[in-house]
Amino acid sequence: MPIAVDIDVMPAKRKMSVGELADRIGITPANLAVLKNGRARAVRFATLAALCEALECQPGDLLRWETEDVTADD
Repeated sequence: MPIAVDIDVMPAKRKMSVGELADRIGITPANLAVLKNGRARAVRFATLAALCEALECQPGDLLRWETEDVTADD
């Protein structure tokens, strides 16, 4: 997937545990782990906004676009 998730970086910079972050944004630690590990198929804007508020960051600090390696059939 070309969208990379960097949710684990900002809590570390803020010295915040996963459990504390999950409590602050109102989701379970398991659901936060799904987001953090890049396994989520979607993220609600409300969740993204709550993450940004709790971590005092911008959406671009949590998500980034990467090119995909596409191989052509020869």
